[in-house]
Amino acid sequence: MESPVSEDPLDLDRQVCFPLYAASNLLGRLYRPLLAELGLTYPQYLVLLVLWRETPQSVGSLGDRLHLDSGTLTPLLKRMELAGLISRTRDVTDERRVLIALTSRGRDLREPTRAVPAALSAQLAIADADVAELRDRVREVVAVLQATLSERS
Repeated sequence: MESPVSEDPLDLDRQVCFPLYAASNLLGRLYRPLLAELGLTYPQYLVLLVLWRETPQSVGSLGDRLHLDSGTLTPLLKRMELAGLISRTRDVTDERRVLIALTSRGRDLREPTRAVPAALSAQLAIADADVAELRDRVREVVAVLQATLSERS
């Protein structure tokens, strides 16, 4: 039985941030063993998802797409470069920009990684239509949050 939500604005159960945080944390924990088999972390997986769609990408465009600042993204990209998944090169037309491209090893991971979404889905007792609806609603929240942050800048 669910406890009633208190009127206290500082009650954890009244916060919208907490269930989003908890869901993200728990999803990451479900992804971890699936990705570990491929030698990937969840943030590396996200970078690869973007690069498999379009490569090369500037560090800035990757950060925008993943909602990560350069202080978080740069060490991640350095580790991925050391692992042989990506290359980092200066843009010849603008040396201030660093371009991130897949290496052959990074491209080769695409096929074995195809099984990850289905393996994760098999662990969840949620209908595909419900997952799609939830994803769309969370995207709306992300868009509102991004717009709010953009207005502050």
